[in-house]
Amino acid sequence: MITALKPEPLAQPEAEPEHPVVAWIAVIAILAAILFISWARIAVHGTGDLEAALSDDQAAAPTGQAAQASAQGDRNEQDAQVDDAVAASRWATAFSP
Repeated sequence: MITALKPEPLAQPEAEPEHPVVAWIAVIAILAAILFISWARIAVHGTGDLEAALSDDQAAAPTGQAAQASAQGDRNEQDAQVDDAVAASRWATAFSP
């Protein structure tokens, strides 16, 4: 009697496999989006910050009184730079808090 009250499971249609051309188009679209986002980032922000981060230029190293600054002052300046970089990155990638 209980078996008569149970509904029969619905027949699931067989899913067709994805066509290889569609898969390749998706991969190409993803790569194009990555390249477009990178190009837009360079167009908006330039490459100066990237060059400074990747270079081993000793001229950018602090000397004199700047090198004698307190650890707390260095920490606050570094935190401000990190906050600026995070904000710029979020703006460039269209993510915002």
